[in-house]
Amino acid sequence: MSEYEREARRERLEALREAGIDPYPARVGPRRPVAEVVAEWEGSDAETLEREAPEAAIVGRIMAARSFGKLIFLRLLEDGATLQVSARKQELDPETFAFVKKLDIGDFVRVEGIVWRTKTDELTLDLRSATMLSKALRPLPEKWHGLSDVETRFRQRHLDLLVNPEARRAAIVRSRTVSAMRAFLDGRGFLEVETPILQPIYGGAAARPFTTHHNTYDQEFFLRISDELYLKRLVVGGLDRVYEIGRNFRNEGVSRKHNPEFTAMECYQAYADYNDMMSLVEEMTREIASQVHGGTRIDYQGQSLDFGGSWPRLRMADAIAERCGVDILASDSLEGLRAAAKEAGLHPGDAPTWGALVDDLFSEHVEPHLVQPTFVIDYPVELSPLAKRSSEDPRLVERFEGFMAGFEFANAFSELNDPIDQRQRFESQSHAAADGDEEAHPMDEDYIAALEQGLPPTGGLGIGVDRLAMVLADMPSLREVLLFPHLRPEGS
Repeated sequence: MSEYEREARRERLEALREAGIDPYPARVGPRRPVAEVVAEWEGSDAETLEREAPEAAIVGRIMAARSFGKLIFLRLLEDGATLQVSARKQELDPETFAFVKKLDIGDFVRVEGIVWRTKTDELTLDLRSATMLSKALRPLPEKWHGLSDVETRFRQRHLDLLVNPEARRAAIVRSRTVSAMRAFLDGRGFLEVETPILQPIYGGAAARPFTTHHNTYDQEFFLRISDELYLKRLVVGGLDRVYEIGRNFRNEGVSRKHNPEFTAMECYQAYADYNDMMSLVEEMTREIASQVHGGTRIDYQGQSLDFGGSWPRLRMADAIAERCGVDILASDSLEGLRAAAKEAGLHPGDAPTWGALVDDLFSEHVEPHLVQPTFVIDYPVELSPLAKRSSEDPRLVERFEGFMAGFEFANAFSELNDPIDQRQRFESQSHAAADGDEEAHPMDEDYIAALEQGLPPTGGLGIGVDRLAMVLADMPSLREVLLFPHLRPEGS
């Protein structure tokens, strides 16, 4: 914005005050929503409107202005709906017409008038009176260019929402996704709860945490990477179906699928297992898609996804063997698995552990091909320190991840409720941490003590809300459905 433009707007602000007009009044006055006015009269022709001369009062932000001397056209925007407003000099007192002439794009006004149609048949409100509601001291982006630079759009999301309809649509889809998810769980007897974000021991996932310091306690705390261990304590306490929709924080990379701060839904159901959780995911996503889109078929980035019916179930070891030609269960050491991968013509990289290499093989060679909603089941124990062992193969756990469009959006277990096995798993994770694994799960004695009180057989599920919303909004990047994604400092 030029200094001249800023100064001109400030001068018009002062002129309003000198004329006794409050540019930021506390009261608005009676009005009808713009969308309601448009809906009521959109079907009426010019003759009907001229005969009935319906009156209306509306409010909104001025998004465009055109002056033809004695005739001025404004376009007002209110909550996504727009309506043209006309001001004709011969029908207004001089003060009102002069006031309208001095309005700027971006100003908020309340106008009263009569609904009519112009010669081009556009529904319009012919202004009879106008009131300033809020004076804008900065102009909006150019009408036809809008905001195209991605960094600018995310840094100035308020402007992005104003001038880019797709940004507004994505925000609405995300909100409706969360509302539909909450309604689904509430309708099935789950109780919504809140658990600590500041935690003395982080846990529930494999991730690096953000750390902070509590001055009063002189104690190091962590922003939670998951709320799993606290939610399972509630199941121990007799709350048999609980869920939380909230923010988690992981101190790791940023990509189109990752943001350090993200929203997850986690739910836990007593007397259930991972098969029950698979059914829950199928039903939930089907219901959410129907609520948000009106059906279970979704178009995402040129691909048609179908959330209806029963989803395919693939064993992780089988999926890797099919895509990579490597039997991960036959190579139970890091060196053996790396050699098998090289023999299959792959480049296994420098993964520090056997589990990390399995994860790398899966992420690179299998995950991108999982386009339709699919469950990958039965993960190796090393990848899942909180899941119950398979009764068929003790090397595996009863865990699944839900995939679609080539990425993971859901993770679930038959929860490990054997406190002795859990302690041993945590100890193995501690050894991995000592060997340099920054994402190893820490020992949590309080959680083990809760398990020793008795956790019933329990199914647990986590869903990445941002990723699900990204698909439902047909957006290529997670940042498009985060209203304020994390960005590097400007100029860095």
